[in-house]
Amino acid sequence: MRQACGRDRDVVALSVASRRVEAALVFTTSFVLAAAVIRYKGEVEALLSRLGPASYPLAILVFAIVASAPFSVTDALAIMNGVIFGPLRGSIVNTIGLVFAAVAGYAIARRTSHLLELEKNVERLPSWVRRFRIGSPAFLLALRIIPGLGGTLATQIAAALRVPLFVHVWTMCAIAVPVCTLLAVFGDGISRSVHAYVVSHTPHVHIHMNPRLRDIFHHAPKPSPARS
Repeated sequence: MRQACGRDRDVVALSVASRRVEAALVFTTSFVLAAAVIRYKGEVEALLSRLGPASYPLAILVFAIVASAPFSVTDALAIMNGVIFGPLRGSIVNTIGLVFAAVAGYAIARRTSHLLELEKNVERLPSWVRRFRIGSPAFLLALRIIPGLGGTLATQIAAALRVPLFVHVWTMCAIAVPVCTLLAVFGDGISRSVHAYVVSHTPHVHIHMNPRLRDIFHHAPKPSPARS
C-alpha cells in the first residue's frame, strides 16, 4: 500500500514537473520570437514593404506574435504599420493582430499562469483596481490601464480564473486598439513630415557647362535629311 502511494506521489510530482517545464518552454519561446522580431525590425519592415498585398497577413502574424508574448511592447510595430500601410489600413492590421494576439496570449497564459505569483501581485495592485471583483471585466479593464505589468497580469489572471475567452479578448482590445490606432496615425504623420522635410531641404543639382561647350552644342550643324 505504501509503495502504491509512493508511486502515485512520484507520478503526480513528475506530471507537475513536466507541466512546469512545458510552461517555461512556452514562456521562453514567446519571448525569443518577440525579441527576434524587435531585433530585426528594420529587416521586417523592408520585407513587408516589398511584398505588396501579401504583406498584410504577414504584418498581422508578426504583430500577433509580438503582442501575445508576456511583457511585450508593441508600440514600435504599431507605428511601423502606420508608416507602411497608412493610418486606416495600418490601424486595421493592428486591430486584427491584437485579436489574434489576445487569443494566443490566453492560450499561453493557460500554461504559464502558475509560474507567476498572482496572489502576491494582486495584493500589490493599487486600491482603485482591487475595489473591483477579481476577474470581472471592470477589474481587467482597470488592470490593463497600468503600463508595463498590467496587461500581462490581466491576461494571466484571466487564464488562471478561466475567464471566458470573449471577455478576455474584448477587454484587451478595448484598451489596446485605441492606443495602437493613435500610434498608427502618429507613425503615418511622422513619416509624411519627415518625407516633406527631406524633399524641401534637398538641394537641387544644377549642372554648370562651360560656355564654349554650350555654344558648340547650340551651333552644331544639323544632319542633312536622307535622300530617297
